[in-house]
Amino acid sequence: MIKNKYVLNWVSEVKNLVEPNSVIWLDGSKKQTEELRKDSCKSGELIKLNENFLPGCYLHRSNPNDVARVESKTFICCEKKEDVGFTNNWHEPNAMLDKISKIAKGSYKNRKMYVIPFSMGHVGSKFSKLGIEITDSVYVALNMLIMTRVNNKVYEIFESSDNNWTKCLHCSCNCDEDNRYVCHFPEKNMVFSVNSSYGGNALLGKKCLALRLASYMGKKEGWLAEHMLILEIKTPYIDKAKYICAAFPSGCGKTNLAMLKPGKTFEEKGYKIKCVGDDIAWLRVVSNSDSSGKILRAINPENGFFGVGIGTNEKTNPNALKTASRDTIFTNVAYNTENGTVWWEDLSEKIPKKILDWKGEEFKKNSWMAHPNSRFTSPAVNCPCLSSEFENPDGVPISAVIFGGRRAKFTPLVLQSKNWVHGVFLGMAMSSETTAAASGKVGVLRHDPFGMIPFCGYNIFDYFNHWLEIGKTLNENAPKIFNVNWFRTDDNGDFIWPGFSENLRVLDWIIKRCENKVSAKETTYGFVPKISDLNVENLNIDEKKLISILEDDKILWEKEIKETENFYEKNGGKIPDEIKNYSPPLFKKSQL
Repeated sequence: MIKNKYVLNWVSEVKNLVEPNSVIWLDGSKKQTEELRKDSCKSGELIKLNENFLPGCYLHRSNPNDVARVESKTFICCEKKEDVGFTNNWHEPNAMLDKISKIAKGSYKNRKMYVIPFSMGHVGSKFSKLGIEITDSVYVALNMLIMTRVNNKVYEIFESSDNNWTKCLHCSCNCDEDNRYVCHFPEKNMVFSVNSSYGGNALLGKKCLALRLASYMGKKEGWLAEHMLILEIKTPYIDKAKYICAAFPSGCGKTNLAMLKPGKTFEEKGYKIKCVGDDIAWLRVVSNSDSSGKILRAINPENGFFGVGIGTNEKTNPNALKTASRDTIFTNVAYNTENGTVWWEDLSEKIPKKILDWKGEEFKKNSWMAHPNSRFTSPAVNCPCLSSEFENPDGVPISAVIFGGRRAKFTPLVLQSKNWVHGVFLGMAMSSETTAAASGKVGVLRHDPFGMIPFCGYNIFDYFNHWLEIGKTLNENAPKIFNVNWFRTDDNGDFIWPGFSENLRVLDWIIKRCENKVSAKETTYGFVPKISDLNVENLNIDEKKLISILEDDKILWEKEIKETENFYEKNGGKIPDEIKNYSPPLFKKSQL
C-alpha cells in the first residue's frame, strides 16, 4: 500500500463517505487481476467467453439507461463561470461537491472499494500524469487496468509525488439517470462521477482526466491535450518514419485510421503503418535534438483501446479485430450462445443462429443486436501494428496535424491550410454529423471545433488562443495542418471515396507535402492535390467523381464561414484577432 500521506488521507476521507465493507488496493498483478475476473463472473457482472476462440475475454452488459457519454450531466466546476465558456456546463464547485457527496454517501455499503493508483503515459515520463481512481465497480476496475498503467513502479513514484496527482472518485450508486453527474474540479484536480458505470463516465482516467482536466493543465503549463490519434508512417522515399496527429469526432473513424492496414498497392512498395495511439494525444513543445528550434512531440497517455464494436470487421479494421481477440472486455455487444463468442452488426455476413442481443434478450427483428455504441476494451500490446515508439517516454515528433469529420456535401477529400493561423481556423470550423458515441439524435450537423467540444475543460475561445500561442513558439518548425473528409456522397447517397485502407493515398500526399515533394493547387481556402500527384493506381473510382471531391468550392466555403461565424456570435465569445484579421478575410467586415 502507498505510504504517501496525501493519498492515505484522501482514501480515508472517501472510505468514511462511501462506507464500503472492504478496501482493495489494485497493483496490476496477473494474480490479483485473475481474482477480480473470477469474482466478477460469480457476481454476474461479467460473462466469460469461449477460451478456445477468445482467450481471456469477457462480456459485460451495462444498464440500458447507461450506454453513452451523458454530456448534459457533465460539468466543469470552477470558481468563475466565464472560465468554462459555452461548450461546457458550469456549476459552483462547493455546491456541486456537496450535492454529489450526498448522493455518494453510504453508496458502497455491502460493496468493495477498489483503489487504483495509475499513470497516464509512460511511467516516470515528464509527459505523464498520475491519478488514483476509487470505484465500487469491478467492471470499471478491470477496464482501468487495461486503459491505464497500474504496476509497482507507479506505487514507487507516488511515494515522492507529494500531492501532485488527480483524485478520481466513481460511485455506481443505483445507476439513476436523473441523478447522474460527471463533475470535473480543475482547481482541485479532481473528478467525481455518480450513478453511471459506462466507460466515458466511469473510466475517469480517459476523457475526464486525459482530456477535460489535462486540457486545463496544458493551458497552464504550455502544452496540448487533444482528442487525436497518433499514426506512424514509413514510406519508401523517406529514411525516417513520420508521425501524424489527427482529430475526428467520436465515431468518425479515428480507430480505423489509427490501425490502418496498407492496401496491396502500397504494401508491395514498402509502405508501413504503425499505431501510436487511437484516441488521445498529449503534445508538448520541446527543443529539437539538432538544435534547430522547438518541435512538437506527442505521446498517447493511454495503455489500451476503448474501441467501437459496430462497423469493425475484416474489411474496415482487421488490426482492431486481432487486438480484441484476447484479454478483452466487450460491452453491450450481442452474445453468440452457440459457441460462446460475441457478435455485432457487420462483423460478418453470416449471422449466428443462436444469439442474445446486447440486453441479454432474444434478438427481435428491426432492433439492434449490439448497441450502436458497443465497445471493446483491449490492451495496446495486443495490437499487431503497435509502434515500437508507443512506450517512448519522450514521445514522437509530429510532422502534420489533420482535422476531419463527416460531411456529405462539403469540404474536399483533403485540404492543406496556408499556415498555422489558417489551420487553427480550420480546427475552429470543424463540424460533423453526429454518431451514436454520445447520447442524443444521430445524423444532426454539430459544430465540433478541433473534435474537442465535449472535452475541452476550459473556455473554448481561450483554447483557440492557446493553439495560436503554441504555433508562435514553434515558428517554422510547426507541423503542417490539413483537413480531410472521407464521407462525401454522390446523388444516390453512396460514398464516393472508398475509405479504409485507401485513405493511405491521402496520407501519402500529406507526407509528401510535408517533405515538399509535390506541389498543390492553390485555392482561396487552402491547397488541394493535383490529380497527377494523388496516387490512384489500381483505384476503381470515376475520374469525374474524384475531381468533384477534390474541388474547393468558394461559394460553399462562404456559406460555411457564415455558418461558423453565426455559431460563435450566437454563443457570445471573442474570436481571436489573428483569425478575424486573417487575409483574405474569413469573417464579415463588421466583425473586423
